[in-house]
Amino acid sequence: MMRDGTLVRSWVQRWYAEPDRDVLHDAREGWITGAQLDQRTRRVAAGLHRRGVGRGCRVLLSGANGIDLVVVHIALLRLGAVVVPVNGAYREREVTHIVRDCRPVMVIVDDDAVWSPWVASVDQRCPVVSVAAAARADGSADVPADIDAAAPESPAMIGYTSGTTGAPKGAVLSHANLQASVAALAIAWRWTEDDRLVLCLPLFHMHGLGVGLHGTLFAGGSAVLLDGFDSDRVIDAAGKHHATLFFGVPTMYHRLVECERVSELARLRLCVAGSAPLPPSVHDAFRAATGRTVLERYGMTETVMLVSNPYDGERRAGAVGFPLPGVEVRFTRESGAIVDLSAAAADGGTGEILVRGPNVFSGYWERPASNVAAFIDGWFRTGDLATVAPDGYITIVGRAKELIISGGFNVYPREVEEVLASHPAVAEVAVVGTPSNEWGEEVTAFVVVRSGHVAPHRDALREFCGEQLARFKLPRRVVIVDTLPRNALGKVVKHELRCPPLPGK
Repeated sequence: MMRDGTLVRSWVQRWYAEPDRDVLHDAREGWITGAQLDQRTRRVAAGLHRRGVGRGCRVLLSGANGIDLVVVHIALLRLGAVVVPVNGAYREREVTHIVRDCRPVMVIVDDDAVWSPWVASVDQRCPVVSVAAAARADGSADVPADIDAAAPESPAMIGYTSGTTGAPKGAVLSHANLQASVAALAIAWRWTEDDRLVLCLPLFHMHGLGVGLHGTLFAGGSAVLLDGFDSDRVIDAAGKHHATLFFGVPTMYHRLVECERVSELARLRLCVAGSAPLPPSVHDAFRAATGRTVLERYGMTETVMLVSNPYDGERRAGAVGFPLPGVEVRFTRESGAIVDLSAAAADGGTGEILVRGPNVFSGYWERPASNVAAFIDGWFRTGDLATVAPDGYITIVGRAKELIISGGFNVYPREVEEVLASHPAVAEVAVVGTPSNEWGEEVTAFVVVRSGHVAPHRDALREFCGEQLARFKLPRRVVIVDTLPRNALGKVVKHELRCPPLPGK
């Protein structure tokens, strides 16, 4: 299944072998074949090369799901450039940090007019180009001789993530890392050329890009690209295009089970949930309505996919299953000891997940200190806490770090706290994730009001933060408190924060 060491070469081999097979569909263009995808990405790669994009160059990429975005992404990989996927909802503060950190040679984004001054404030020489314009770049007379020649160990993507410090770090993933993960998924999920995926997950997110798109192209299957989630559109696409697969985050499944047409998804052979735990109630409701048991899995930006419930056998609600082919998992204990899966299953304790394998990244972009802390004897410290059942099923029970996952997106409390703390009425603030059936977790802010000020309303704080933060990071609940609980050293003890019940609960 590895097929020559890099994703792009495995894809090109597929397109040459079956040039007339439909590969991708979007609402604007309809279906395009492997031959068309090969030709278009070659032309765009050449056009971008003429504008100075070459091997090892970082390029920020952000856009709505569609064939144009995919063509640009593949063209960059064929050049050996390093794709830096960025959420289009990011605001100036978030964009400028990434530009300053990775120093891209180009930014390709839907909102080029909005992003241009932000990028220029950091680097006036860096061009900002629209996705539509980049997808029509034509350098067909000047295709680089070394197209598709990137080595497996060469960097392919930098995915920005962060921990409790709130300072986003770029996880550098090689071509081999990306290929190893989808090769394992093809085995574990029986993913073949006969599969067709309804793909509404955003292509700046590892779930949509590193799993949905990359996996489809690797398996030789096809995908229907939807720009955003809507229950009826997903159901319509699954029926019209005879889909077999759907991947989503818990928020999507929550909305699907509320849709009167959800039973129409019984035609799918596999539904996968990830990016946050799927509530057992939603798990059960989806199975009752469709006859399909959702398969939950576990991964992260630094590793793509790690663990999955089995395709054959029990798909246990709340558990993430077993290590994928090629992935090794161990656990730490409070004593500092490192134990294997069998020992963890025997003692039943909680520990931090450690992983290694060909899918695991080599380190963060220009962060030597972070890289030292991130690994123990070659094992990557995920920061996630888990238990192992006697029969080997792994269940995530919490996070050593304070990451919030809301609607499938990562929210880092420190970043939200810093913005909220700049509001004139806020004296102190602590941000945590609180359980939500719809979102997985809600961003919840506990606020101490500054003396002489009126307690700010939630909507006012959301509007204030909206100038600097993406919408999914904005607090959904604001709790006014007299003081924040602190330990003897003055550190806020977040687990002691308690939300009052919502009205009617």
